[in-house]
Amino acid sequence: MADADIKKGLVGVVVDVTAISKVNPETNSLLYRGYPVQELADTQSFEAVAHLLWSGELPTADELAGLRAEERRYRALDPEVRAAIDLLPLDAHPMDEARTAVSVIGARSLAGSGSVLDASGTPEENRARSIELFAALPAIVAYGQRRRRHEELVEPRDDLDYAANFLWMVFGREPAEVEVDAFNRSMILYAEHSFNASTFTARVITSTLSDLYSAVTGAIGALKGPLHGGANEAVMHILDEIGSAERVESWLDEALAEKRKIMGFGHRVYKNGDSRVPTMQAALDRLVEHYDRSDVGDLAAALEREFVERKGIYPNLDYPSGPAYHLLGFDTVTFTPLFIAARITGWTAHIMEQAEANALIRPLSDYNGPDERHIEG
Repeated sequence: MADADIKKGLVGVVVDVTAISKVNPETNSLLYRGYPVQELADTQSFEAVAHLLWSGELPTADELAGLRAEERRYRALDPEVRAAIDLLPLDAHPMDEARTAVSVIGARSLAGSGSVLDASGTPEENRARSIELFAALPAIVAYGQRRRRHEELVEPRDDLDYAANFLWMVFGREPAEVEVDAFNRSMILYAEHSFNASTFTARVITSTLSDLYSAVTGAIGALKGPLHGGANEAVMHILDEIGSAERVESWLDEALAEKRKIMGFGHRVYKNGDSRVPTMQAALDRLVEHYDRSDVGDLAAALEREFVERKGIYPNLDYPSGPAYHLLGFDTVTFTPLFIAARITGWTAHIMEQAEANALIRPLSDYNGPDERHIEG
């Protein structure tokens, strides 16, 4: 394979087909099952989008009611999952909490299966497992933040929809409509993005006929990296470091001179700007007005303006979502676990799609080590 055409990072390599999502190059729109994501964010609940990703169509009123009823069954934090989280240090990263919690849920769900040959699950079982994780993750994320703040667990409320209940469990107060709307939009925008690193990880694990929980656990590990899901956390660290809009130019001069990577800008797929940004930016603008925090809005706008002018590279979804989550009251280390709570829908949709027409994902490599050699003597 001396002359192999190596595609580092699998750039440009098409490895399979998917009916779940695509970027339409003609409109620069991200499509979920054919629907532009900005239209879904403007008109749908996150529960409805979850149904769309799993089933291929938006739900009828009865189907949505059924999904919501099922989701409410799993909202409360399982005592054994809580006990596992409590074994972790308070300064453990919440991504590690979430990964551990999913492992515990999976081990309990699969207990008694008897053999790894029985673990992959039927389509019906995997749909049920997907709903369980979708419903359980808000409690896991909420408890993690409250635990680090030495606050008591907040029990879920059945009278609130997914987004409102999520915020209730984190902050212990009923959220304002503008907060629920911004958070619901962010969940939809983060829900799915084709064969990104974490989704591809989940599909690779699924291709071995492993179980859904193992695939999700692997995806969480991939998402933790700052070149993937951790970017929204990195954006907030950058804005905190700059401090104010007046310091943007001098800070950027120094950062570019040091060849620092400025997180929140650029995207492997989008070459003319991330199509999700305008929807999230509008939500951020409404939060800035709601909280009267023009300082946050001015800082983010100044850095974007200056960076685009100098480098011609546009922001991705992580850029407006970081400040939005900050204004909502989330700790910066909680940002990437929020990504998990959203992307669990896309991950599980891909896991089920991979299982339907499975082939073991096993690429080749081009060896560049020493030639064959032998032990002397």
